[in-house]
Amino acid sequence: MTWEQYAAAWSALHGGFDPRTASPVVRGWVRLAYRGGSLLGRWRVGPTTVTVAGLLLCAGVPFVPLLAGAVLVLLASFADALDGAVAVVTGRTTRLGFVYDSVADRLGELAWLAAFWVAGVPGWLVVAALAVSWLHEYVRARAAAAGMDGLGVVTVGERPTRVSVAVSGLVAGGVAGLVHPGWDRTVVLVAVLVWILLGLIGLAQLLAAVRRTLVD
Repeated sequence: MTWEQYAAAWSALHGGFDPRTASPVVRGWVRLAYRGGSLLGRWRVGPTTVTVAGLLLCAGVPFVPLLAGAVLVLLASFADALDGAVAVVTGRTTRLGFVYDSVADRLGELAWLAAFWVAGVPGWLVVAALAVSWLHEYVRARAAAAGMDGLGVVTVGERPTRVSVAVSGLVAGGVAGLVHPGWDRTVVLVAVLVWILLGLIGLAQLLAAVRRTLVD
């Protein structure tokens, strides 16, 4: 499968969002996933195997030091991109696989936030952050079921933002803890607050788009 064919298929699976016209970072990330997915497809590695591997990486995040957790989040995020790439390249995209991937994403985010809780963030803030991100995905899913075409809008609270906040928070928290014991708690607390703030803004953007699209 050529890059052009892959980009078209990827766009159809992501609400019409075309990676060929995206920012250099997004375009580069999708192209990297395409190359990795093509390689794994030649090795006969299935998309479900990659999904499970990514979920296992996420499961380890709360049990390792913050800096190591950041590495696991990055690897899991790449696995998340690779499973879809393998499915597209090998022609094994299924509706059931889409559901499995979505469930794995939510469980992965739960593990990332659990790492912040282990690092000292109050439990109620962690639950709030989880609720905001899950509500974002739930609203989009229900809006799509109600007839909204595509993503509706790309918000500041999308999954790539959560990945960035998780990695940045874990890295900064790990470094801060090495510099001065106790600073790591402050840093991870700020990271969770940023997660919540961006999530709320993104949810507001999404609700506005849903209203514009579905209003009678």
